[in-house]
Amino acid sequence: MSTKTANFSRNPQKIALLTDSCADLNAAQRRHKPIFVLPLVIRCTDGEFSDGEDIFAPDIYRRLEAGELPRTSLPDGGRVEAVLEEIAALGYEKVIAIHLSGGLSGTYNLVRLHAAEHQDMDVRVYDSRSGSLGIGMMLLQLWEDIRAGMDWDTLTQRRVPALIRDTHAFFTVDTLEYLQKGGRIGKVTAVAGTLLNIKPLLTFAEDGQLTSVAKVRGRKAVQPKLLELLQARVQDGRRYNLAVANGGAPAEMAELAKRMKEAFPEYEQLWDSQLDATLSTYIGSGVLGAAIQFLDDPELL
Repeated sequence: MSTKTANFSRNPQKIALLTDSCADLNAAQRRHKPIFVLPLVIRCTDGEFSDGEDIFAPDIYRRLEAGELPRTSLPDGGRVEAVLEEIAALGYEKVIAIHLSGGLSGTYNLVRLHAAEHQDMDVRVYDSRSGSLGIGMMLLQLWEDIRAGMDWDTLTQRRVPALIRDTHAFFTVDTLEYLQKGGRIGKVTAVAGTLLNIKPLLTFAEDGQLTSVAKVRGRKAVQPKLLELLQARVQDGRRYNLAVANGGAPAEMAELAKRMKEAFPEYEQLWDSQLDATLSTYIGSGVLGAAIQFLDDPELL
């Protein structure tokens, strides 16, 4: 039985938002919003778990430190169907679904195929070409737009594509070990990075794959470089939101948020999040991320 109820007083178009556990939206951020989350699956030595329901990032950190290497997989098709049926049963007539980058996961394609079978709702499915705080801030901004009365065609034809294009997330990992073990980088690169105390800064490329955009030596150099990467994206006259995220580094995230507020004081929203279990299996703890999201269509400036 669903634990959600629908309140259409602020949502007369009856629009639901669907994402997956890699959006890193906590319970408080989802509260009183029509945001539905599809958990990805984590396979461990002692069983199979649902990300964000019965396994969380700190659980992954403990397992990694103990030498275990959990594996990730797509949600079961039955779970996708159940979520879509729940949304319909609550009275929603339209769904905007934004999922983890297709360059890293097949979740987007899985949901797209199931959504095509639902004639009872108008479901639009998008590849975020992002992850973590990038997806999360897309969903939170869309709810702001829905509350403000943005119409369905504008939301689906212009707003979502613009948010995907204009949301720029960067993050650093404390160790390259798990990216190497998960087959994301070569062993030589991982060993060299560890020996030299190199901290790579990553983002999502146009094809949705992770790509390195900078490298610094030592943890103290990470935050200045993140601010520099954000500053390079700023364009005069464009409104923006900010976001920060962490995986096992909450104090550093708080410090980074403070520095971002000082460096970019004209932000409209600043959201924070904690990394999910799925992405944590590949990057471990000590993750720090920052993002900027532009709200104005440059064609209209």
